Amino acid sequence: MIGIDTSATAADLQPALDRFFSLAAGKINALHRRWDPAAGTPVFTVAGKYASRGWTEWTQGFQFGNAIYQYDATGDKSFLEMGRRATVEVMASHVSHIGVHDHGFNNVSTYGNLLRLMREGRIPENEWEREFYKLAIKISGAVQAARWTPTADGLGFIHSFNGAHSLFSDTIRSLRVLALGHRFGHVLMGEQDEKTPLLRRYLQHAETTARYNVYFGTGRDSYDTRGRVVHESIFNTRNGVYRCPSTQQGYSPFSTWTRGLSWILSGYAEELEFLTTVTDGEIAATGIREFPAKEAVAARFLETARATADFFIENTPTDGIPYWDTGAPGLEKMPGYLDRPADPFNGHEPVDSSAAAICAQGYLRLGRYLKGAGAAPGETAAAGERYFQTGLTIARSLFAEPYLSPDPDHEGMLLHSIYHQPNGWDHVPTGATVAHGESCMWGDYHLMELAVYLQRLAAGGPYLTFFNV
Repeated sequence: MIGIDTSATAADLQPALDRFFSLAAGKINALHRRWDPAAGTPVFTVAGKYASRGWTEWTQGFQFGNAIYQYDATGDKSFLEMGRRATVEVMASHVSHIGVHDHGFNNVSTYGNLLRLMREGRIPENEWEREFYKLAIKISGAVQAARWTPTADGLGFIHSFNGAHSLFSDTIRSLRVLALGHRFGHVLMGEQDEKTPLLRRYLQHAETTARYNVYFGTGRDSYDTRGRVVHESIFNTRNGVYRCPSTQQGYSPFSTWTRGLSWILSGYAEELEFLTTVTDGEIAATGIREFPAKEAVAARFLETARATADFFIENTPTDGIPYWDTGAPGLEKMPGYLDRPADPFNGHEPVDSSAAAICAQGYLRLGRYLKGAGAAPGETAAAGERYFQTGLTIARSLFAEPYLSPDPDHEGMLLHSIYHQPNGWDHVPTGATVAHGESCMWGDYHLMELAVYLQRLAAGGPYLTFFNV
């Protein structure tokens, strides 16, 4: 169980953040100089050097988003130019990519962050540059929304790259691109000029994900533990009927792959913040019976975020760094593993620091939401404080060894992440039995985003959201 530090503050972490940005500068530059885009997208490190993995193109935006965030944090214009030029030269194919569910990862991290910086006055206002970024987001949101599988209950979901039958938990955080597309007044155009509002698909996907990928302790099946998350749900595409839980990267459909949970926690917390900018009229116009008004949406998002937040606290070691799956079979050989800090060098199961980095931001956003004006009726500031302090506790672990990577020859920022344990893709050092010591692009990016978020909190700067555009 996470040992929540109730006295930690964002300001306490400022020295660690300064060190992180100093280390990150060299790593971003080194990878940029070495990497040839023709080799594909950098995904994870092998012996400290980034390598590609031809499964799906979902991490390119994180590479360039890191450079943009480095400028955001330090004001070093060389990183702005690096990120801006790479966005123009490399990212167009990701805007129109019809084979992935990852548009919110790739394109909000690049086009979206640049648009936000212009809105904040951090880069010069330029009407045509602004419209270029907006157009990319509009198209990306529509392409994402077009990956649609209707379900028998009248809802539907953005299906994963596995096919029309597959609902991934990951996609909830990629909904941010539909949110921005909606905010820019865009719609998905279909046959006979049918117009599909992006907000409608955004809300339908969010409800379908909560309904089938998250458990609430209501006796749905024999493994219905509140807050447990399944990586994937399978549907019959002929009639839209739900069939069973599944997983691609977790240990089993009846345990929780911790990075899958992290996408749910962070995604719903972030979308709760976005929801504060949406009107009741916008919600009513979608015509979704489950969400007659904004209050119903907020209640559902909050229920989902809090369930996963509570589960993660109870099923994670004291320092806030999880093992890759709560049901990983080697954990039984590590008695008391929840009562001490995680051990990335153990000989039984890998930890996944990338899941911690994603969760930390989710806790901070959820906590701030509950402590602020966005809290649903009956919620207390105490609950928000607990979640917020959990986020700070996790962050303190991440921005220190053994998770922060101080070695200038190692291209990663965040050590001890895991990509695909069942497939055995992750690098196992010579003499070891468990993968450790490596980084991944989404782990580095979410650590960077967490650092910028905390830096702004510590300095009382503008609050960081994807929708401040």
